[in-house]
Amino acid sequence: MKKFPLQIFLRILFLAFFLCPIPFMYQSGNVAMSIVFLIAAVISGYSLYYYVSSVNVKLIRFFESVQYSDFTIKFSSDNKLGKSFRDLNIEMNQVIEAFKAARAEKEANIHFLNTMVQHIDVGIICYDAHGQIEILNNAAIRLLDVYRLRNLDELLNTEHATLYNEMRKLNSGNRFMYRAKNGLQLSVNATKVNLRGRAVKIISLQNIRSELQAQELDAWQNLTKVLRHEIMNSIAPIVSLVGTMRDIVQEDLKGEIENQEAIEDLSEALKTIESRGKGVMNFVNAYRDFTTLPKPVFKEMPVSNILGRIEALVKAEAKDKSANVSFEIETDFNVICDIDQIEMVIINLVKNAFEAIGEKESGDISVRAYQGSKYRFIEVKDNGTGIVPEALTKIFIPFYTTKKTGQGIGLSLSKQILQMHRGDLTVKSELGVGTIFSLEF
Repeated sequence: MKKFPLQIFLRILFLAFFLCPIPFMYQSGNVAMSIVFLIAAVISGYSLYYYVSSVNVKLIRFFESVQYSDFTIKFSSDNKLGKSFRDLNIEMNQVIEAFKAARAEKEANIHFLNTMVQHIDVGIICYDAHGQIEILNNAAIRLLDVYRLRNLDELLNTEHATLYNEMRKLNSGNRFMYRAKNGLQLSVNATKVNLRGRAVKIISLQNIRSELQAQELDAWQNLTKVLRHEIMNSIAPIVSLVGTMRDIVQEDLKGEIENQEAIEDLSEALKTIESRGKGVMNFVNAYRDFTTLPKPVFKEMPVSNILGRIEALVKAEAKDKSANVSFEIETDFNVICDIDQIEMVIINLVKNAFEAIGEKESGDISVRAYQGSKYRFIEVKDNGTGIVPEALTKIFIPFYTTKKTGQGIGLSLSKQILQMHRGDLTVKSELGVGTIFSLEF
């Protein structure tokens, strides 16, 4: 009795049973019974309508579940109505499962793409025509040094107002170089995409400071090699020839009494030329280290051990120079480095600090290790004379020096060593206050 066709047939039969006698009862004057049968017919008709429309209700529920992605619903309550209903329920449940699987795969792909975007080192900013931020990865937050960014207009309230103006003008495929106030050099690229009629701009921010520094270092090394080769090829034969000429003067012209004074002057001149020639050769050879620095042999070691190895050596020298040297470790972090090279850098910076202090009675030098928000640092600070602003941009250039004596290679080598460690060496200085060199890891 639970089959759908049978239920329909019974309801039609009941409807006909109650409708047919009504005209006869009404004509025979039995109004009350005709009203009763009419009410029964209405009830039977409503039962038939409700029973038939239940299929439509089920279809409505099915389409609503698809529309609103509600895939928890199951159709099985009317399986007892017959095979056609069971088959329909099976097909509808399979469609819902297919939608559910497609949605789960879509969410997994979105999660994967979002994880990948957050993981890469290139900053990604996606925003719509109104400047509303849709994607902002961790690299972009780190490069821009912002806590969060919900709308592009918020950059106007930061130090990146120039970047904001340029980003607004960028078209798809355009790029420009941006130098942040914190020293970062960013390559900014733009791409426009249309998502279902909605324009979205994708901005990539790539820190190319290390690449530019590597190219600059490579250019200096190539220049140094060429200069060294050319100078040595020119000076070496001159020095050799001068030495031969000086020997001739001393041996063959030694007995010329009449020209003794001229011979002595010539001998002295040749001796001076030979001495200066050898000095130039030694000077040029000193830059061999700049172009042949060995590759670092990396080893992991706590920064406390590195500074501990240097402290005894530096403090012994400080006693002779009447300077106060302090070592402080705010955070004892591990450093993967070539320990000998890093020690050489720190010792070189401390020696420079001694020279900057000079004969100052209250000379102080501090070596401090600490953990920053993004990087780890070893800082060498002094209260010496400071460096003139014009020299701050040049002190890492090979051959440049502010000292009366020196070859201008120590800081260049130190910066090269830090770059080979994927770090950097930076400087801050103020005349009459002091200088801070920071090893950045």
